[in-house]
Amino acid sequence: MTFELNQRYPHVLSIAGSDSGGGAGIQADLKTFAALGCFGMTAITALTAQNTCGVRSIHGVPPQILRDQIDAVIEDIGVDAVKIGMLHAPDIVRTVAQAMDKHQPPHVVFDPVMVATSGAVLIDAEAIHVLVAELFARVALITPNLDEAGLLVGKPLSNVQDMLPAAQLLLGQGARAVLLKGGHLPGDEVVDLLLASGAEPIWMHGPRIHSPNTHGTGCTLSSAVAAYLALGHTLPDAVLQAREFVRQAMAAGATVKTGQGSGPLNHGFAPVVMRLL
Repeated sequence: MTFELNQRYPHVLSIAGSDSGGGAGIQADLKTFAALGCFGMTAITALTAQNTCGVRSIHGVPPQILRDQIDAVIEDIGVDAVKIGMLHAPDIVRTVAQAMDKHQPPHVVFDPVMVATSGAVLIDAEAIHVLVAELFARVALITPNLDEAGLLVGKPLSNVQDMLPAAQLLLGQGARAVLLKGGHLPGDEVVDLLLASGAEPIWMHGPRIHSPNTHGTGCTLSSAVAAYLALGHTLPDAVLQAREFVRQAMAAGATVKTGQGSGPLNHGFAPVVMRLL
């Protein structure tokens, strides 16, 4: 029997580190892609030994192995969107930048992972400089939290009033669009900011979801944005829908105990069937 293969899944590639505890990194990205009806693929940048309490060790993947993973996936399966996460060293950043130039994926979302939820630093100083120079202009969106944005602009961000100037500085460093996440600020309201080059700022407000389980929120948000872009949504709509997905996943997992520290979200609170394009 011969089948006519005239449909395909939306393909989303995560280039990120592996979280052995399953709450963040590659593992959170794959859960998010599946929950939103996309086919997830991976190119692992580093192996981490971690759990809900913290990161014990990091083992970087050689650049050639990372390059081969990206090439193997895209050359055979193809890609509709890419999410980039943990890039811990300058040569890894350059490898990913070269791969983006080579393959020209239609949508790229970069979560500049620098500090884990536990407080562990996951990137060295030289890599920060290289990722600004090599990656910012090559991606559609960067999604720093306030701590990461503070490292990038060289000063702490301590209130909502600091957010717009910081986002403007990040655009000045070459970013095409910035989703600045304000969840680390105190208060019962969470404020996020989407600022794209040449566009008016989009402020997003919502009541804080009180939960001890926040491990992997940034990974999940950026991978959800990439998934919605792969499904054909505009950038503002993809951000709004991804933000809502994270909020619901946080609420659904707020009372669940996983490990002794900051647990994961409930990525599977309402999975959708695999989409077909």
